[in-house]
Amino acid sequence: MDMTIPKWRRTRAILAGLALAAAAQSAEAKLTIGDPAPKLQVGRWIQGEPVAEFKPGTVYVVEFWATWCGPCRTSIPHLNELWLKFKDRGLVVIGQDVWEPADSAIEPFVKKMGDRMTYRVALDDTSEAKPELQAPPGGYMADHWMKAAGQQGIPTAFIVNQQGRIAWIGHPMTMNEQLLEDILAGRFDVAKFAAEYERQQQIRAQAMGLTKKLRTALNNQDWDAADAAIAEMKKADPGMGDSLETTRLSILLGRKNYAEAFHLAETLSDSHPTNAPMQNQIAWILATQEGLEPRGLALAERAALRANAAAQGKEPAILDTLARAQFLNGKTNAAVVTEQQALALAPDEEKAFYQKFVTSYQRGKLPELKP
Repeated sequence: MDMTIPKWRRTRAILAGLALAAAAQSAEAKLTIGDPAPKLQVGRWIQGEPVAEFKPGTVYVVEFWATWCGPCRTSIPHLNELWLKFKDRGLVVIGQDVWEPADSAIEPFVKKMGDRMTYRVALDDTSEAKPELQAPPGGYMADHWMKAAGQQGIPTAFIVNQQGRIAWIGHPMTMNEQLLEDILAGRFDVAKFAAEYERQQQIRAQAMGLTKKLRTALNNQDWDAADAAIAEMKKADPGMGDSLETTRLSILLGRKNYAEAFHLAETLSDSHPTNAPMQNQIAWILATQEGLEPRGLALAERAALRANAAAQGKEPAILDTLARAQFLNGKTNAAVVTEQQALALAPDEEKAFYQKFVTSYQRGKLPELKP
């Protein structure tokens, strides 16, 4: 939720993790659990055998993703592991790219993923899309699956059961072996999940309104209103837990309550040592706070190192955070090397930004937060 993230980087985060539309759009969702799956109408298959239609008796996972989506890159290896485990039992996994600024980036991305992304991959059919009327620009699959189901963030996975019906919708990281075992064995209770899914959707719609309220308060640096919004969000969905604590960290820093802020950052980091997104967010919030004292800078570097270790050094945005933390802690040479690693891993459309950061560190200057 940190609004000091550069626009190019913040846009990716918002598209990946926040709502892309108002809560009212969710209320208009027409596709839900138990409904017949919409048809597959892709633009082009770029990996694996094409799938023309859903065959009775076969279970399919259709996962929506994009090359610019950091959480998608995190979930792809997990999805690949599930496919490798269950492919001999007939499971078909389709990585359906959507909302892509440039289709030319997809094939190089898949090739670079290598044995971490070996299932089928398809482009969306954007032949009838009208980018000037829709943001992000849609396609057939984006509109008839994601938009129809009121899903505005990626990655999102749909599971189509043996009867050709939507059995499950959710974040692919929450899709586990037991879920697939139950669906493949025909013992998954679709009706029961449908009721739970509807409850989750209602909570989500309420949360979207509160998220907007929180974002406004943060933009206005109205810390009291931001605290109140967080309290409302926790009351509406107690399960949100630590996901809101990084936002509370931003509020404490905004209030200049450094002692409590550092304690919270340390507690969160120690409690989630292998959670790469959370560690990176903690590090980024600290590393972009002006005038932070040495203890805070040390915490930023420690969290960034944990994030990078959890991501196995393969996520450019995390490496970028680490480089900034290293520089702020007086480790200029290390920052240059780390940012060069980020540059090497960055998608082509972002390399220019990372190159600017490399050059800045080489000159002994902290990169500006503006693109």
